[in-house]
Amino acid sequence: MVVFAVVPAVWVVSASLNPAKTLMGASLLPRNPGFVNYGDLINHPSYPFERWLLNSIKVTAISVSLTVAITVAAGYALSRFRFAGKRAFMTGILVLNVFPAVLSVIALFGMIQQLGTQLPWFGLNSHVSLIFVYVSFGLGINVLLVKAYIDRLPRELDESALVDGASFGRVFRSIVLPLIRPIIVTVAVLQTFAVYGDFVIARVLLRNSDQLTVMVGLMLFQTVRFEQDWGVITAGAVLASLPVLLLYIPVQRYVISGLTSGAVKE
Repeated sequence: MVVFAVVPAVWVVSASLNPAKTLMGASLLPRNPGFVNYGDLINHPSYPFERWLLNSIKVTAISVSLTVAITVAAGYALSRFRFAGKRAFMTGILVLNVFPAVLSVIALFGMIQQLGTQLPWFGLNSHVSLIFVYVSFGLGINVLLVKAYIDRLPRELDESALVDGASFGRVFRSIVLPLIRPIIVTVAVLQTFAVYGDFVIARVLLRNSDQLTVMVGLMLFQTVRFEQDWGVITAGAVLASLPVLLLYIPVQRYVISGLTSGAVKE
């Protein structure tokens, strides 16, 4: 299993350094390795790779920020407050997560197309509509993850602060947020992977070349010049993976903690 996981990644890096611009017959150690493919990618006259990469980073950063803010607030409310419809709301979240997001792509396309006739900034080929879709898909199970994590915190912490005169908002900011940092980072990282690596939704909603995300943009090399640009495609794949890799390395301990343990040690 390690071989199947590692070899393709190593092969892509090797192909990006191979001046022969091919995958067939290539070896893990190419002859005369160089960065010619990276130069062709960045200096391509028709496809703005740098613009695509910035688009992906922008859409991902905004989507993740909104998802984390809403998820944390919703998880806290579900964990600490009682209100009408709470159980039905949680059941609805579970039911919605049973169906893959790809099943709603056609409906989303039609809905956003119609909205675009009234609100051009929210129609097709808009990063705003794409961000809204990503945030809506990112809430679901992440809300339940945050709720389950907050459930592990002793309620005595909240009650003692409330007795001292703190408001619910102060309890949330000063007590709960510092203790749930691992799950916040976990949600942020998982959502980053989901948004940054998405191809299907971005391909359906975005049209103009300068609006594309990097995952969609890389496919243009394959469809237009399938046999000649494998070197450029693999170079783009390597560069596109760097932001996610650089994000994950410093926060991986928080992700592991958020997925496997609670906030209170026994």
